[in-house]
Amino acid sequence: MKIQGHAALVTGGGSGLGEATARELARLGAKVAVLDINAALAEKVAADIGGIACPCDITQTDSLQAAIDKAAAAHGPARILMSIAGIGSAKRVVAKDGGPAPLEDFARVINVNLIGTYNASRLFAAACAKLDPMEDGERGAMVFTASVAAFDGQVGQQAYSASKAGVAGMTLPMARDLAQHGIRVCTIAPGLFATPLLRQLPEPIQQSLAASIPFPARLGKPSEFAELACHIVTNGHLNGEVIRLDGALRMAPR
Repeated sequence: MKIQGHAALVTGGGSGLGEATARELARLGAKVAVLDINAALAEKVAADIGGIACPCDITQTDSLQAAIDKAAAAHGPARILMSIAGIGSAKRVVAKDGGPAPLEDFARVINVNLIGTYNASRLFAAACAKLDPMEDGERGAMVFTASVAAFDGQVGQQAYSASKAGVAGMTLPMARDLAQHGIRVCTIAPGLFATPLLRQLPEPIQQSLAASIPFPARLGKPSEFAELACHIVTNGHLNGEVIRLDGALRMAPR
């Protein structure tokens, strides 16, 4: 599927990997809607790329549907969904004081990363399935964001790893489910990337993390994630696959 001229939704598009993907889509000629819970960041990115800002909470159906409707009113129905919004967490199962980890933290991460991804996919797919088919009967494409933590989760990453493993696990069944509608589904599992969140760490820690990557021994560039996400859209035979983007990194226990 060609990207140029099509409407695209990018959740988490206000920063990090989502921002890079929104910018790459715009560079390739897509009409981009930037969906983010942070309205100011969404507005800034949208203004930079000539897109539209659609602030929303992906865990709240009414909020998300309103954002999708706003984007459709401006750009027409979307054929591309980049589902990138997510949060992190690090909690030991047994805390230092001997008590159990807070259940609320686990539920919050699952709610945003897994349920939020599913919420965006179901609303997008229902609208996309009504569109006229294009070449090969294709109607649209979705790209989810997992993490290498789905496979190599470290100490304290129970919630984050479970949420991202869930995203990876629903990729193939969703691709099979939506095949009848001509909608492809793939997931990217990034390793260590130079996102704003990681850049907040002290420089020695950043260097240590980069050195753990076999090759290239550096943090991933958000532009590299964006390039792969857009390639998935344009390569019509990519479907139902989880692709690690990690420089051959395998995370140690801690």
